[in-house]
Amino acid sequence: MRPFDYSRAASEAEAAKAVAANSAAKFIAGGTNLLDLMKLQVETPRALVDINRLPLKTIEAAGEGLRIGTLVTNSDLAADERVRRDYGVLSRAILAGASGQLRNKATTGGNLLQRTRCGYFYETNARCNKREPGSGCDGREGFNRILAILGTSESCIATHPSDMAVAMRVLDAVVETVKADGSTREIKIADLHKKPVNTPHIETHLTDGELITAVRLPAPIGGKHLYRKVRDRASYAFALVSVAAVVRMDEGRMAEVRLGFGGIGTVPWRSAEVEASLKGRAPDEALFAKAADILLADAKGFGDNDFKIDLMRRTLPAVLAEAVSGDA
Repeated sequence: MRPFDYSRAASEAEAAKAVAANSAAKFIAGGTNLLDLMKLQVETPRALVDINRLPLKTIEAAGEGLRIGTLVTNSDLAADERVRRDYGVLSRAILAGASGQLRNKATTGGNLLQRTRCGYFYETNARCNKREPGSGCDGREGFNRILAILGTSESCIATHPSDMAVAMRVLDAVVETVKADGSTREIKIADLHKKPVNTPHIETHLTDGELITAVRLPAPIGGKHLYRKVRDRASYAFALVSVAAVVRMDEGRMAEVRLGFGGIGTVPWRSAEVEASLKGRAPDEALFAKAADILLADAKGFGDNDFKIDLMRRTLPAVLAEAVSGDA
């Protein structure tokens, strides 16, 4: 690990200003992703700005919804009674991720900003446009089993790894931030992450030094909440494919349908077209199969990850069938 400066921020604005002033600086909170990257020389910050002493560790009511501080740990968020009752898809998604030990340290803001687990991103001898812009993408023709089939580009096919972010997209969460000049803004979760296109190293629409301070959930929408994660082993594994679903039935029809997808996209994925094809309709197998066809219409495999297309084609209808069943 290379030497770096370390400081503790006294306020959100001070933290943002310190990172904005130094292009080689990074925020650190739980550090579950950043420290691993530093050990491997993938990330080499010259300064770390510790935000752990900031008062951003609470979950509180915000109108009819909830406001979640950026330093709330994954474990505390998943276990919160209000989250389990009203936002079950979020609790289930978090519990499907990482391990108990990591969830005890990983934070809400950090989870949204975690970096891909693409092997070529981690291997510093490989070509990776995320790690070294302009170097190329070995994933396209290499071993790409875990990589994306939607939202890819000539520059990058790396998958976004977060389970929590998929559920946040389904819930229409809003991210609150503070900038280096002390100003604040709100960003819809759908607008936070950036597809790779020609600049895969720029992963979000945050500005230099902009700090996530909280994530706000709107009023509960009811319905049945599910999160199904298909992976190679039962724990401590990233999704091959995953589906976050909130479905509310009314008189035999799907009155509300929200679906998020992990393991297949370069960003946490959601499709308005898929949801529209289901909303207001009576559920049946053919309809569910058609929804999968719509989702995967633009999917592209790169060899080892071709199987994800068929896997999602089976997983989405299975999740929808469970969501409209009478079981709680």
